[in-house]
Amino acid sequence: QVQLVESGGGLVQPGGSLRLSCAASGFLFSAYAMSWYRQAPEKERDLVASISNLGLTTNYADSVKDRFTISRDNAKNTVNLQMNSLKPDDTAVYYCRVFFRGKAYWGQGTQVTVSS
Repeated sequence: QVQLVESGGGLVQPGGSLRLSCAASGFLFSAYAMSWYRQAPEKERDLVASISNLGLTTNYADSVKDRFTISRDNAKNTVNLQMNSLKPDDTAVYYCRVFFRGKAYWGQGTQVTVSS
């Protein structure tokens, strides 16, 4: 079955950096686009970044452009999110997602807290 496991979250000061990773299994990873979403308390879950199956195309939310970088390693079945210049507004639970055979699959999420 499809499994997505996020890691790398934590507490960081404003201006700091974190690198999130998502380990995928249960499907042919290299054939599917992957996405990162985030959900802050009492807010909707929003798209942060996405990457095409071979990593040739990436897209970002305006709020994270030039600060976050999505990448993937198809040999290791992982998708990463490098987050730099973090702001308190980036505080949220971050999820990776794949849309596989007509259904969205989500990981359990990893908490990112940006605070001094």
